[in-house]
Amino acid sequence: MTTYRYKIVLSYDGTEFSGFQVQPNKRTIQGELEKTLNKMSKGHTVKVHGAGRTDAGVHARGQVVHFDFPFYIEPKGLHIGLNSMTPEDITATNVELTDADFHSRFQAKGKMYKYTIDNNQFRDPFIRNYAYHHRYPMTLELVEEAMSYLIGTHDFTSFASTKSEVEDKVRTIYQASVERDTSSNTWVFTFVGNGFLYNMIRILMGILVEVASGKRLASDIPLIIQARDREAAGKTLAPEGLCMEQVYYDEKDIPGFTDEGDDRPDA
Repeated sequence: MTTYRYKIVLSYDGTEFSGFQVQPNKRTIQGELEKTLNKMSKGHTVKVHGAGRTDAGVHARGQVVHFDFPFYIEPKGLHIGLNSMTPEDITATNVELTDADFHSRFQAKGKMYKYTIDNNQFRDPFIRNYAYHHRYPMTLELVEEAMSYLIGTHDFTSFASTKSEVEDKVRTIYQASVERDTSSNTWVFTFVGNGFLYNMIRILMGILVEVASGKRLASDIPLIIQARDREAAGKTLAPEGLCMEQVYYDEKDIPGFTDEGDDRPDA
């Protein structure tokens, strides 16, 4: 049977989802999309493949998925149809017909994630689902020094969940930066890499918050990396501050990319 492969960029609020991947009796991004597409396909089973499996509570502005549809629909019509049928916390921001061999996950060359911290003494209720609240003072210079040690190709075993099933934990981080908005006292941490391990960014953030608050030294970062031991790192920060911003399919589009890096597949 002839099928047509579509590539979609998704934006979603992960607050009320149990993550991206389908799970029995739980509300997931993949589950809601497949439910909608199965209705649109007039009973055919449509399987959605995502560029990454975001956890419960994690958001996305640039998640990429692909799927094979049993008949042709003009992309604009599919775009309108999807957004009229999916729940309000999921929006397709772009829809296009793509090559039959395109794969949203395996062909991804890099990803950008951002993690937001509300650094006010008292939690801002309007961003509580989109920022981790840390009430203690943080020092920008300490954070910037710590993040500089993350750039490059490293074995990130110390920053991977013990539940990670991936054996090769070497990844390349092209960019690690932070911006502080003094008017709102929010901090936005940006990570760009060729791939990230399960819980890797949230574990990195656990260490960075400790460094920013003076509980650990920035120079501890290389030692933690060298340890290759999850126990050497700190806690895993909450999911609500994390957002998948963009997926890259051409290396020249990746901020900070250098061909000197070790290009490993995503986890």
